Amino acid sequence: MSGQSLLVPGELSPARSVPGNIRRPEYVGKPAPTPYTGPEVQTAETIEAMRIAGRIAAQAMAEAAKLIAPGVTTDELDKVAHDYMCDHGAYPSTLGYRGYPKSLCSSVNEVICHGIPDSTVLRDGDIVNLDVTAYIGGVHGDNNATYLCGDVDEESRLLVERTREALNRAIKAVKPGRQINVIGRVIESYAKRFGYGVVRDFTGHGINSSFHSGLIIPHYDSPHATTVIEPGMTFTIEPMLTLGTHDYDMWDDGWTVVTKDRKRTAQFEHTLVVTDSGAEILTLP
Repeated sequence: MSGQSLLVPGELSPARSVPGNIRRPEYVGKPAPTPYTGPEVQTAETIEAMRIAGRIAAQAMAEAAKLIAPGVTTDELDKVAHDYMCDHGAYPSTLGYRGYPKSLCSSVNEVICHGIPDSTVLRDGDIVNLDVTAYIGGVHGDNNATYLCGDVDEESRLLVERTREALNRAIKAVKPGRQINVIGRVIESYAKRFGYGVVRDFTGHGINSSFHSGLIIPHYDSPHATTVIEPGMTFTIEPMLTLGTHDYDMWDDGWTVVTKDRKRTAQFEHTLVVTDSGAEILTLP
């Protein structure tokens, strides 16, 4: 694995503004969102709105990813995604969610998830996860992917490639009538082939008009995930695989989650709607 030094927090830039004509999620300016009490199965109208939100989120992530290179700061990536979403009439869902200060999450190397964009400069050989969610039409679309920065070592490159494959396999396992735990079973069994850890305490989630509806999608084979998959359900799958332990520490910022052994980790995510025969990805650019 790369012998690079571990990450440390950088400096935050001032909060980015969102045009006043863009609709805000209800949680902006509040300490926490109002708990979701609606159904997990969505109407055709909601699903169509989520296609739009998902497409904007995917394209915003792709635009930010074009900048990934040694010498670029994670804050610069945040600005690109922020501007793209605002230019397309969408609100960056993470901005102001439970006080989160930025418009995407940038999780580098040993950061499992929720890294905050700041003055951190990307280095040759880093792996960089971008997590982007857009809110438009009263709904959210959520996706993330891990990218290579410059010349990345083989162990890290394979981790990224296999984490993407774990997501693809999990999506194919989604079928009406199966229990949610089939998703984690597929991911965990695949990850074990390579000796990877599977993060347990951060999961996929139901998503619709609510950023996190309360439906939990574990990425390991959980005996408690017995909810039956139904057509019209909308949720994310977002496996986080590690080169070592799945245990973690959290930085003092209350957001940045790092592997306890500080080994590298990768993640991929799509928002899905369950169809009569499987799943449709809503977060495609």
